[in-house]
Amino acid sequence: MNPINKTLVLLLAGGVGSRLNLLVQSRAKPAVPFGGLYRIIDFSLSNVMNSGLTQVGVMTQYKPLSLMNHLGTGAAWDLAGRSRGVKILPPRTGSSDSDWYRGTADAVRQNIDFIKAHPSQEILILSGDHIYHLDFDLMIQAHRQKGADITIGMMVVPKKDIHQFGAGITDQEGRIVEWEEKPKVARTDLASMGIYVFDSQYLLALLAEDREEVDFGMHLIPKAIGRDKVYAYRFTGYWRDVGTIQAYWQANMDILREDSGISPESWGIRPNVEAGGRMADRPPARFGSAAKVENSMISAGCVIHGQVLNSVLSPGVVVAPGAVVRDSVLIDDCQIGEGAMVDLTIMDKRGKIGKNAVVGSGVKKGVNQEHPTHLYTGITLVGKEAQVPDGAVVGRNCIILPHRLAHDFPSLHVASGATV
Repeated sequence: MNPINKTLVLLLAGGVGSRLNLLVQSRAKPAVPFGGLYRIIDFSLSNVMNSGLTQVGVMTQYKPLSLMNHLGTGAAWDLAGRSRGVKILPPRTGSSDSDWYRGTADAVRQNIDFIKAHPSQEILILSGDHIYHLDFDLMIQAHRQKGADITIGMMVVPKKDIHQFGAGITDQEGRIVEWEEKPKVARTDLASMGIYVFDSQYLLALLAEDREEVDFGMHLIPKAIGRDKVYAYRFTGYWRDVGTIQAYWQANMDILREDSGISPESWGIRPNVEAGGRMADRPPARFGSAAKVENSMISAGCVIHGQVLNSVLSPGVVVAPGAVVRDSVLIDDCQIGEGAMVDLTIMDKRGKIGKNAVVGSGVKKGVNQEHPTHLYTGITLVGKEAQVPDGAVVGRNCIILPHRLAHDFPSLHVASGATV
């Protein structure tokens, strides 16, 4: 057996991701479409595939149906076969311990039977909701060379952002000597990426010590640092947690910038083209004689008659004559009516913008009144299958809820910060 196959992968994909607002109303955060062709989880799964790892357990919890449909047999990531596989691991509902995973460590603890059924030298624990490219093979080799009990993927972030992460202070050998989970005062700029390599037997022993220790960052990692061999594995490439509307929009825009460091195609990121009819059997994109496209990603099945500027369009989007789409992310099969203007907007599947409507009007100041911490940079959200009526003017930081129809709009003018 190749030594790399001695590593079992556990992929945490159960988070609510509530800051993504209506994008996660009907799907788990890792299943949110991204970058035209992909879902967020495709990045972690493709990294697993490209690192030669073959056994993956995916821990689901929150609204898992679209995620499970997307994963399928795992064949899209070469994870189907006799010696390879993707196994869905939902919470053990109805058990005496807990019906829901109480934290990252609790999720792993509830699946010890899966770990024991797949004997391994190491266990690689990942999140399914980050955009990045990492060769886990190199990280595992570093873990073995150090003789580590735990190796944590870490990267330098601005100190002003360190409060969002677990933070580690290392010695000259890269051993972590101090740890703070989401510190209010920055003492280091080295942040955890939520990627861990554990010696398998060590992890099983650690999980058995105290069942009330339910989280790696809060409980198990700080305890291990005080007594065991915990090392940092430094990462220097592109990595983004797309857990907020602003971060999600920015990462999509990064795909359009040559100098951003993100390149799904050259990274070997693979979507599941068969799942849910997103891409299978789509014709090539078509462009009308008056179409104008600048610095944009246009997926298969799109029909462009108007202008698309600095935007990411998933399969099947239609932009009618005279319409303009700018600085926006449009998910599958959205329709932009004649003469409409869509600016700084994220639209979920099958949304429709009526003729001569404007979405994203006015100055970008202010916040959404119902969700001020979600929408505050001018981005407007249009939910799945929502229909903005002909001639409507929708401001900035607005939310048009899923399945809203023209008669649900109290007025053709939706003020900035409003929710319909």
